[in-house]
Amino acid sequence: MIKISVRKMSGFVGPLAGTIEKKLTQIFSPVHLQIINESYMHSVPKNSETHFKVVVVSESFQDKKPLARHRLVNEVLKEELSSGVHALSINAFTPEQWEKGRQVEKSPNCMGGFGK
Repeated sequence: MIKISVRKMSGFVGPLAGTIEKKLTQIFSPVHLQIINESYMHSVPKNSETHFKVVVVSESFQDKKPLARHRLVNEVLKEELSSGVHALSINAFTPEQWEKGRQVEKSPNCMGGFGK
C-alpha cells in the first residue's frame, strides 16, 4: 500500500510541494513518500517554498548506495533546485530499510540565511 503525504508543518502547502510530489511519484513509484516544507524554520517570507525534506521509499533504490540515491532524486528535481528550492534534505530508503527503521532525523534549527 502506498502512503503519500505532503506535511503541513507550517500550515502551508504550495504548488511547488505538489510538483515535487508528482515528479517523485512518477519516477520512483514509491511505497511511502513524504514532502515536508521546512521553510517556516528559516529566515524566509511566510508561505515560502524554499526548504524541503523528502522521504522516499522505493524499490528503485535497491542495490544503490545512499549517494547514488541522492543523485537520482536531485536529477529528478533539478529544475526546482535551480529555480527556487534553496535546500533539499533527502531520505531515500528501500522498502526493507523503511520497515526496519521508519525514522527520519529532525532537521536542525536554522543558523541564519537570507532575510525576509
